Amino acid sequence: MFNTFAKKLALIITLGVFFSPSNNSLVTAASLEEIQQRGKLIVAVKDNIRPLGFRDEKNTLQGLEIDLAKQLAKDILGDPQALVLQPVSNQERLQKVMAGEVDIAIARVTINTPRRRLVSFSPYYYLDGTGIITNNATVRALDHLSQSKIAVLNRSSTISVIRAELPQAQLVGVDSYQEALTLLEAEQVVAFAGDNSVLTGWVQQYPQYYRLPIRLSGEALGVVMPKGLQYASLQSRINQTIGRWKASGWLAKRLEYWGLP
Repeated sequence: MFNTFAKKLALIITLGVFFSPSNNSLVTAASLEEIQQRGKLIVAVKDNIRPLGFRDEKNTLQGLEIDLAKQLAKDILGDPQALVLQPVSNQERLQKVMAGEVDIAIARVTINTPRRRLVSFSPYYYLDGTGIITNNATVRALDHLSQSKIAVLNRSSTISVIRAELPQAQLVGVDSYQEALTLLEAEQVVAFAGDNSVLTGWVQQYPQYYRLPIRLSGEALGVVMPKGLQYASLQSRINQTIGRWKASGWLAKRLEYWGLP
């Protein structure tokens, strides 16, 4: 009995369809035509990852992914302001799309095979990857850290990358970026390894830090879209739009504007 229920639930999730607890009816994501009729594009974004999606001193959402959301609204609806931005946690990024609570997510989501079973992805708009920052003026190359203490987020993919590149380094696990900052400031570690997109924002916020000009792994970030044939028009429209951004150079200019390597 339990196995049968689990299989049905997995099928529902895979199709991107959930039961709404409020009315017990099926809730599905909006198609391109429905978005155009509504006149608003609803996008899940991050509000705490500079320079992808963050709040400025006026509490206004800014960043590369906010720019992408506005451009998609302009392409689909003719108005970059025809947009509803919904900040989400990492755990909510795919859930909101599958539940039909947002149309798409542009929220620093890495494209991978397990996620492709649940949602559709656009072509990548940014190739992220593992990088390293330090506030030690003597460290300017990877080999300068060959036997140093390096902070890494616990349970992150960064751990295996750094172990492969710097097998003699001593890795110090942390549970947050704030904890890594505390260790760096106290000189208990020499460097911190993480995603280049996040480290770029770190250096922008704390100019005394230096990001090594390296990318030790490749992680493609894409727009999350609902899965299913009924969303083919939406998927095609977004995919073509990103292709035009790349071909025209617009996307490269936005990456440069936000200081992304």
